[in-house]
Amino acid sequence: MSEVSVVHPSREVATVTPMTMLEIAVNKGADIDQLTKLMELQERWEANEARKAFNVAMTEFKSNPPEITKNNHVAFGKTEYDHATLDHVTKVISEAMSKHGLSFTWAIDQKESSIRVTCVVSHKMGHSERVSLAAGADQSGGKNSIQAVGSTVTYLQRYTLLAATGLAAKGQDKDGIVPADVITEEQAADLDAKIKESASADVLRDRLLKAEGIGSLAGLPSSKFDSVMDKVERYVSTHG
Repeated sequence: MSEVSVVHPSREVATVTPMTMLEIAVNKGADIDQLTKLMELQERWEANEARKAFNVAMTEFKSNPPEITKNNHVAFGKTEYDHATLDHVTKVISEAMSKHGLSFTWAIDQKESSIRVTCVVSHKMGHSERVSLAAGADQSGGKNSIQAVGSTVTYLQRYTLLAATGLAAKGQDKDGIVPADVITEEQAADLDAKIKESASADVLRDRLLKAEGIGSLAGLPSSKFDSVMDKVERYVSTHG
């Protein structure tokens, strides 16, 4: 009599996760110490899965990145450039990221003269990564103190978002670059040395920067060096 071979249907092997192990442990009456360790293991497992999902989403996002065009033209004096505004950048990137379960937000912190902006890119599974940049208040263009802070925040928001996503506006950004016709490093050093001769050097320097609408002495137009130096010398001789 011939033997009959019995073929058993293939069985899917269930994926064993820390949660599965935790359920088994609960059913078997595991003690608190065992359950705590399994819960910690489950948290680490979930964090690792979230990190992997984040990396996959970012890879897919960057495989077909959005094109960010420069939508704004700026011209004042001899300075002229094109740049992508914050609202334009955020709209384009947000729409592209949302398709992959990604989103972003910012955290802002100010300590004394330094403004720090942190862009936080998050995935729907919970993993997030951060990029931070810091700078002083933008005193250029005769801005008041609030406008100066707002200008820096906007600038840093734009660039931290671009850095966090690995994107860049089409063409080289020129906003924020000091015009070529400014004083030399030696002239800036001479002017700074003269300012330091004053008993109220910090006050004098701040007034000068605000009056000229520049963020630092290095941004002073070369055509104004002689007149500004003369004013500083007269101030020092009069007020000390």
